[in-house]
Amino acid sequence: MAELGRLGIDWGKARIGVAASNPRTSFAYPVETVRANGSELERLKELVGEHEPELIYVGLPLTLSGQRSFAARFVMEKASLLAAAVPGVSIRLVDERMSTAGASRTLGGAGRSSRQQRRIIDQAAAVEILQRALDLETASGRLAGEPLEQEDL
Repeated sequence: MAELGRLGIDWGKARIGVAASNPRTSFAYPVETVRANGSELERLKELVGEHEPELIYVGLPLTLSGQRSFAARFVMEKASLLAAAVPGVSIRLVDERMSTAGASRTLGGAGRSSRQQRRIIDQAAAVEILQRALDLETASGRLAGEPLEQEDL
């Protein structure tokens, strides 16, 4: 289903993990970790320019019961700012529950210590988010998650 590339974002208060997939593929790979230091939107805009995605999946941190929390509202506000910075690129929110835990398991299984994981855990979580969305697209033939709606804020 993915005719054009996709980006996946794991948006945290200190760091933002970014992953990508190439056009017509269903394989997510890590891109970089962007520091949330006030200029993160500029760097994310540059990454959008470099990768030219048709769609960006942003991980939405829900509670274990599936409810939107304070952290979810923070991410939705940031995703809205990103949408304004990259008009023409669709942004969808996808459930990111357990993405960091899954990324940590994957990195641990690859022999990375928890200390080594710190540098790349956000990218790995973004890969988990994007890969899960790509797998859902492939299985269902539809986009994953829900569109970012301004009235949700």
